[in-house]
Amino acid sequence: MANTGDERKKAEELSEDNQYDSGFGIDSFKSINQSINQDDQMLKKNPLQEPSSENKKDKLDTAVEERLDSSYGSSSLTVDSIGEILQSCSISVPSDSEAEQELYILSFITDDGDTILHLAVIHEEEEFAHQLISMFTKDVLDIQNDLYQTPLHLATYLNLPSVVRALVQKKASLELQDQDGNTPLHVACDQGRLDCAIEMIRDLPERQLSAIVEIQNWRGLTCLHLATLRRNHRIMKLLLKKGPNINTQEGTSGKTPLHLAVELHDVGLVTLLLNKGANVDAAMYNGCTALHLAVGRQDAAIANLLCQSGADKMLRNMEDETALDLADGNDDILALFPFDDIYISGMSVIGMKF
Repeated sequence: MANTGDERKKAEELSEDNQYDSGFGIDSFKSINQSINQDDQMLKKNPLQEPSSENKKDKLDTAVEERLDSSYGSSSLTVDSIGEILQSCSISVPSDSEAEQELYILSFITDDGDTILHLAVIHEEEEFAHQLISMFTKDVLDIQNDLYQTPLHLATYLNLPSVVRALVQKKASLELQDQDGNTPLHVACDQGRLDCAIEMIRDLPERQLSAIVEIQNWRGLTCLHLATLRRNHRIMKLLLKKGPNINTQEGTSGKTPLHLAVELHDVGLVTLLLNKGANVDAAMYNGCTALHLAVGRQDAAIANLLCQSGADKMLRNMEDETALDLADGNDDILALFPFDDIYISGMSVIGMKF
């Protein structure tokens, strides 16, 4: 994570011509500041009263609460503090010169590492965010706050596809990871932000997309793993259209998306993955196949589906167990293993002399 000094230095390296000729003025900043302060004061006087902007309180409260629950919170993101932070920007500028005021605002970094663009996204001020994006260079767009979030992470989390599109068009990084190791595409898959995911991968070259989709977060999960865990068929189909490795293994135990779908007891997910070419016999690090998991969980329906898809019933895990060894007397599952499929020392019992 870049420290505040480094981030401020990056922001100050913006082209002065771009700043002064961009049409951005102090009025734009005062507008967002006034809007946020009005909502702030209204909430302090009457927490049940709606702010002036329709549905703003609900959206902001929900966003802040969710961020706090998922490590997306920081003190700069609260209703009580944001107005004071922005007010300090407008009243403590070092010069009366409008150009210097603009430079100060654009290079301002909060104690939590948020730039003015982070704040615009957090408060869903999309028009203002678009103005900032049009001025900022890629280095500034990629500044990470103290939670390692870029504006692209936050725009995805808050489901702002137009802001995501603008950031991607300005070549904002899709590979930077937040404090949980999640890229913006991870966030889209985890939160079900289909429109944001579409904007991120729409025009990506296949090689670059493959590299991004293969990135693991700190739990060892790729984007496809997260979409599977969230049972988001639409995002899974979107990712699979782009040709990622459907048999990619997560980093802790080697589970493929098919293993995860079996663990979820989700016949629909298993069917989708098999239809898209998932390897039915892919093994985890301990040698267990999807059939081992289905039988071990006494899921006869999924075990039957895997068998119909050609699962090898005689594969052994590192404990030297076949799937049949895990049936535990379940008649529905035992029926999937006819006697002529039983082998002893690699030889079929059919035709053996005892």
